[in-house]
Amino acid sequence: MTGPGQRPRRGQGELEALVLSALREADGPATAGWVQERLGGDLAYTTVITILTRLLGKSAVTRERVGRSFAWTPASDQAGLAARKMRKVLDAESDRGAVLASFVTGLGPDEERLLRDLLDQAQSEGED
Repeated sequence: MTGPGQRPRRGQGELEALVLSALREADGPATAGWVQERLGGDLAYTTVITILTRLLGKSAVTRERVGRSFAWTPASDQAGLAARKMRKVLDAESDRGAVLASFVTGLGPDEERLLRDLLDQAQSEGED
C-alpha cells in the first residue's frame, strides 16, 4: 500500500526486466552504478545490487571482477531468457508429455507452423 506522494511498489519481475534491459543497452559489461544511472537513479544502489545478484542466481547475467566491484553482462538475449524460463517450468513437471501437449494445443496456426519449421530445421541440422 502506498501513501500520499509515494510511488506504487514495482514487482520483482518488473525490476529484473528493467535491469536486464539496461544491461542489454550497454556497450559491454556494466557496473551496478552504471545500471542505476541508466534507470534514472530512482533505485537505491543496494537495490540494483540485490536485483543483479538475483539475476546471477537465475543464470540470467554473468559478472566479472573489476577492481573492488563487478561488471555485469546479460547471459543471453530476451529470447534466450524466455527459453530458459520455459525449460525451468518444463523440468519442474513430472508429466512432461502432458505439459507439452497442453502447450502445443494452445498454439495458433501461425505459431504451430513456426514450431514445425523449427523442429524440422533442428532435425535436419542434427543429421548433418
